[in-house]
Amino acid sequence: MAEECGDVSKIITTFLLHTCRLPPWPRLCDIQAAWCCAVTAGDPPNDDKEAEWIPLTTGSVADFYIEPMLQLAGDIDVMFHRNTHLAMPRGHPPPTQLPAAFHSNVKVHEIIDSHLPSYVYLKVRYLLKQCAVGGKYNCTQYGEGHHYFTHVRKSGTATHGPATFTDNSHSDSLVLSVDNTDCVRCLSWPSQAADWPTRHRNYGWPDSATLDRVVSKQRM
Repeated sequence: MAEECGDVSKIITTFLLHTCRLPPWPRLCDIQAAWCCAVTAGDPPNDDKEAEWIPLTTGSVADFYIEPMLQLAGDIDVMFHRNTHLAMPRGHPPPTQLPAAFHSNVKVHEIIDSHLPSYVYLKVRYLLKQCAVGGKYNCTQYGEGHHYFTHVRKSGTATHGPATFTDNSHSDSLVLSVDNTDCVRCLSWPSQAADWPTRHRNYGWPDSATLDRVVSKQRM
């Protein structure tokens, strides 16, 4: 069985190498994705000029950097997180230092298991305030109560799984629809996703080096 999978992988690789190429210039979907990220980054959350959205293009537009015979990008996926929010595993002590991208005031959410597999609650547990000297953060406990993280839903959008969906199919066939997913950055790999790096994958993609890089980048 392993030999058959290997043969199929070689056939597909050979086919792609002979029929696809690196695009000589940015594709329309690349330009639209960059525009979506720029619009998101240029609109500060909660009218706070120091707060920022930090966007990242994912999905087929980001993964397929080759130019196949047929368009393989069905939509544009943009994940974004606020530099004023941080998630951490339940029971972990709050950090005293954060990467430079974070705001001087940060809400820390504890990751709490939910009744649904692979879904969690994010409850505000601490408030971090950066010291003027030294750059370290002082921590105060957030007031008691049910203060949970809620995702941002922009006007003119619909729910599409965990994302908000903007349907552009009616406007122009060259303009792709957009999935925006509101995220919270976590500096350590959460236990709820512990099986993700080791679960079965067809044809060994992504490879172990890529998986290690994904997990390790959480700490950067």
